[in-house]
Amino acid sequence: MELRTLNPLPETAGERLDRYISDTLDVTRSQVQDWLGRGFVKVDGSKKPKNYRIRTGDIIQVSIPDLVSHEVMPEPINLDIVYEDDHLLVVNKPEGMVVHPAAGNYDGTLVNALLAYCGDSLSEIGGEMRPGIVHRIDKDTSGLLIVAKNDKAHQALAAQIKAHSFTRIYEAVVVGRIKEDSATIDAPIGRHPVQRKKMAVLSNGMFAAGKAKHAISHYEVIARYKRYTHIRVKLETGRTHQIRVHMSHIGHPLAGDGVYGLKRQPVDLHGQCLHARTIGFVHPVDGRYIELTSDLPDYFTAFLNRLGEKE
Repeated sequence: MELRTLNPLPETAGERLDRYISDTLDVTRSQVQDWLGRGFVKVDGSKKPKNYRIRTGDIIQVSIPDLVSHEVMPEPINLDIVYEDDHLLVVNKPEGMVVHPAAGNYDGTLVNALLAYCGDSLSEIGGEMRPGIVHRIDKDTSGLLIVAKNDKAHQALAAQIKAHSFTRIYEAVVVGRIKEDSATIDAPIGRHPVQRKKMAVLSNGMFAAGKAKHAISHYEVIARYKRYTHIRVKLETGRTHQIRVHMSHIGHPLAGDGVYGLKRQPVDLHGQCLHARTIGFVHPVDGRYIELTSDLPDYFTAFLNRLGEKE
């Protein structure tokens, strides 16, 4: 059992105990509430209810029980494979599918489907929970994802991502009318200082202190509508939630993004309107440059059709 000691910042004063621990440790609130009920959480040495409002100066100690090992099982889930050879494959992931298993979510993921399709022919670098997964996209983001079938391919592809030579182009619909036809967002991204499940654009000082990472996104306008803009975004870096954070930072959050965007979202979107449309890379074995593009999914085109005439 691991003991974690948390010292709330002044700006978190008044926040519910269960929410604060959930955000800080990046676990579900139901998990935190289970720990509270089992006496694994103490505030200044005493048990508190889940709705206790934390105070500046509180010392919160959380005893985290050892994780129970879960075997990830193959599942016969249909995959939209756009490219495959002996070393890798590229999958067009649907919106709503989680990439790899995690606590409380051990089935129905892309990894479950890959295990059924590939068997033992997946790289082992990512461990039991992430076999073959070189990079990931969010559950509610659709589009292209590369999967390595062996460790050599995995290492070579990961090196391209680290060197920023991996081509990743997305399409998105954002809130508001973007005036400029194209622009670059160069703003460091790190963990949100208060809401620990979120990422945020942080100051250069935080970047210098190692609490944020360099992040660059290049975007251009595809079409403008009355209250929305359809854009193309090319990633120079690949930070967690990069496009969502960057577009929200400039005042144009993604349509459907309830985390970084508006509280009231379009009723027909169940997550951010974001599609990983193009992926390009040098083949890890034969050296060919391969670039693949996927069609916009139905949920994306249906939303565009709802927006009416282009300006």
